[in-house]
Amino acid sequence: MKKLLLSALTLATVSVSMGQAFFNQTTFRGAFAPAPTPMWTNTWTEWDPQNKVYPAPTMTVTGNITANTTWATGQTILLSSTCFVKNNAVLTIQPGVVIRGDKSVTGAGLFITTGAKLIANGTVNQPIVFTSDQAPGARGLGDWGGVILMGLAPNNSPAGTGTLTNPAGTNYIEGLPVSADTQYGGSNPADNSGSMQYCRIEFGGYIYQPNKEINGLTFGAVGNGTTIDYVQVSFSNDDSFEWFGGNVNCKHLVAYRGLDDDWDTDNGYSGYVQYCLGVRDPQISDNPAVSTSEGFESDNDPNGTTATPLTSAIFSNVTDIGPLRGVLTATYASGFRRGARIRRNSNLKIYNSLIMDHATRGLYVDGSLCETNANSGALKFMNNIVAGYGQRAMETGTFGILANPNLWVKTTNNNDTLNSTAGILVNPYQYFTPDYRPAAAGVAATGASFSDPTIAPLTLFTGLAEINKQIGSIALAPNPTNGVTTLMVDAISILSLNVSIYDVTGKLVSTPVKDQNLSVGENRFNLNTTDLNSGVYFVTLTTANGKETVKLIVTK
Repeated sequence: MKKLLLSALTLATVSVSMGQAFFNQTTFRGAFAPAPTPMWTNTWTEWDPQNKVYPAPTMTVTGNITANTTWATGQTILLSSTCFVKNNAVLTIQPGVVIRGDKSVTGAGLFITTGAKLIANGTVNQPIVFTSDQAPGARGLGDWGGVILMGLAPNNSPAGTGTLTNPAGTNYIEGLPVSADTQYGGSNPADNSGSMQYCRIEFGGYIYQPNKEINGLTFGAVGNGTTIDYVQVSFSNDDSFEWFGGNVNCKHLVAYRGLDDDWDTDNGYSGYVQYCLGVRDPQISDNPAVSTSEGFESDNDPNGTTATPLTSAIFSNVTDIGPLRGVLTATYASGFRRGARIRRNSNLKIYNSLIMDHATRGLYVDGSLCETNANSGALKFMNNIVAGYGQRAMETGTFGILANPNLWVKTTNNNDTLNSTAGILVNPYQYFTPDYRPAAAGVAATGASFSDPTIAPLTLFTGLAEINKQIGSIALAPNPTNGVTTLMVDAISILSLNVSIYDVTGKLVSTPVKDQNLSVGENRFNLNTTDLNSGVYFVTLTTANGKETVKLIVTK
């Protein structure tokens, strides 16, 4: 019998620290766990911002912010300028503050320039709200500008010519005047533009130039030193969220009833995003002569070149609900198209998500370059559900490059395609009292996987068993296994580790790990069990602090 070997997938140090992990391992697909776990949208989101009553302004802002400034709890700000936070200033917004964009002022908005920071940390009970200054019932898409963060992380834009004289790797925010205040991009992936937590952005997307609206929340080369968590964008007049390069990581995002795309990734964006909810209004889409409305839209760059860094963001646990809303024959605005359109040489990766109710297609791998990326594994679409699509679950742009799209979707990448959305979620089609959790017996309640080599090293595994605090917490996953299982050790101190495998008779069958150093935090060892017979085995970990044993089940 061959010895169990450490997989080549294990990092050279056979460890990944907790700080490097981003994704939470789930068993469910989509944005929410089944009941009784509450939805993470509870309390801080707003499903009817059109009729929400907001307090009258207590202070008016009419210029730029060039020194450290705080907007304090209890204030309501009337934003009456194209307000640039600049000069490396920090704008701190305390919980519960409401910022109302002045519709009467051309392009009023909040724009955080490179080097400056926005610290907008609300709470679950006191979110920070950016919204229109119009009265309830009179608010509309594009009443004001929205929020833009500009950072110094990498992006793949080429050097500009003519009036756009930016160096390669930088660019200007589309629609705004070309200036030092609107330039973004650099070489620092850890750049920090601040923090946004428990924030809502409503009715943004002012049209600064023809067909050049800005988005609800725009990221211009924002680095991963920035915190983005629990942010809702509602009724945006362009994309809800758009990333132009950078590698900021985001969790708990809501794109609600926007005009164009929910999740738009461009110019080399390479961050990680988990737990997203997208909800479309059948009557609100872009003009198809200008842009079609998708759930995901992803380009490497506008011309589909091989410029680096490549767009290679990873999304997991997205629930994106299109305009059909459970009725395949529903009528909808003319701009709606697909749940995900991946084009122009993008290497986007989507895992463990639910894409449903989209007008014409679930997934569109558009063009020969993207089909080549799909064949090579650089573009990934794995363990997802595509349901209630208008015409086709999957389409490719050239045909023949990706020879059998349906085989690629269903068999190669373990996605489910369902004609109907019935029974998947509890109550997804009530705008004001929704329940987006998986139905108890529905297909979304299970089926997630974080074992793909691209996402596995970035995943913080859950369900580790506490072992008397001698070593830390340990677990095996998958268990049972019929191939490779991962031994996960969340160590409490630096230790030398030996691992032995015994069968049920107590016979030693292998010693796969010898004198390996554990780092404090999460360590992983991928163990190949293909040479073991079906049955029960015991994996014993030995360190200077003692021994611990976990049971392993092998199935053939």
